[in-house]
Amino acid sequence: MNEAATQYVARGRKFLAQASEELARDDLEQASEKGWGAAAQMMKAVAAQRGWRHGQHRVLFDVAQRLAEEVDDEAIYDSFVYANSLHANFYEGFLRPEDVDRHLQRVDELVERVETVLVNGSP
Repeated sequence: MNEAATQYVARGRKFLAQASEELARDDLEQASEKGWGAAAQMMKAVAAQRGWRHGQHRVLFDVAQRLAEEVDDEAIYDSFVYANSLHANFYEGFLRPEDVDRHLQRVDELVERVETVLVNGSP
C-alpha cells in the first residue's frame, strides 16, 4: 500500500472508532457523519492506490463501483450506499438508533473488505 492509501486507511479506521463512540453517546448525527467519513476515506485509499480520481463526492461512488467490479464483490458498493445514507442522516436526522447501528456495521464490513483488498489484492 502506498503512503497516501495508508494515511486514508488510518483516517478511515479513526473515523469508524469515533462513530462507535458517538453512537454510544446517542449522538446519531455525529455517529452517522463519522461512519460516512470512514467509508469515504476507504474509497480515497483505493483511488490513491490505483491512481484514480477521488476529489468529489460523486466520484467516490465510481470508485466503489469500480472496486466492486474489480474484485467481484458487490457488497463493497452496497455498503458504500449504506454509508451515504449515514451522510444524509447527518443533515436530516431520519435514521433510528438501530438503523444507524446497522449501517455502521455495514461500514465496518466495508472497511475490513477494502483494507484486505489493499493489502492482499483480493477480498
